[in-house]
Amino acid sequence: MSQKLDCTLSAIDQANLADPNRELVEGETLPREYAYSLHMTRWLFELEPAPSERMQIACRAQHIERWTMPRSDYGEGRQSYYQWRQACGRMHGRRAAEIMAQCGYPPEECERVELILTKRKLREDEDTQLLEDVACMVFLERYFAQFFEEKPDYDKEKWLRIVRRTWGKMTPRGHEAALKLAGNLPGHLQELLQEALAE
Repeated sequence: MSQKLDCTLSAIDQANLADPNRELVEGETLPREYAYSLHMTRWLFELEPAPSERMQIACRAQHIERWTMPRSDYGEGRQSYYQWRQACGRMHGRRAAEIMAQCGYPPEECERVELILTKRKLREDEDTQLLEDVACMVFLERYFAQFFEEKPDYDKEKWLRIVRRTWGKMTPRGHEAALKLAGNLPGHLQELLQEALAE
């Protein structure tokens, strides 16, 4: 690991360790966004065994300090949700670029990671698409079941749309990994996934 990369990842970790929210990971309670960043890093190496430094940084910073921009600050509904997501992406990209600059990365590398994190070129840019594959895998593995339980008011059609939308964001490499993971999901979610992908 280069000195610049070590400096950047350590600074991102320190930022995310300040998250007041908590998540239980293998019996240990961790700050939620720090835990999320570790899930992102693990799945990055699952999908790309020798990832670039910029991808290691982008995945670690995917949710950097997200708790400082709560969803509740935005209105209800899909449009407000997307506005929040876009604002988060800009903030994450900006923070990652700031940290990279402080750790000695040149401006072009800082700008590259900032672009990846905003996801403005999803489906056009390989790095941005890899980040999306990683994020989708983390969602399916760690948060899908919890999200399902938290939304009892969502009907089946809405869940099918969510699954299809998530699937549509992924590459064939992501699809292959997701199908392998699917066997570990609760039975009702396996059935939902199968139905969503059958059409």
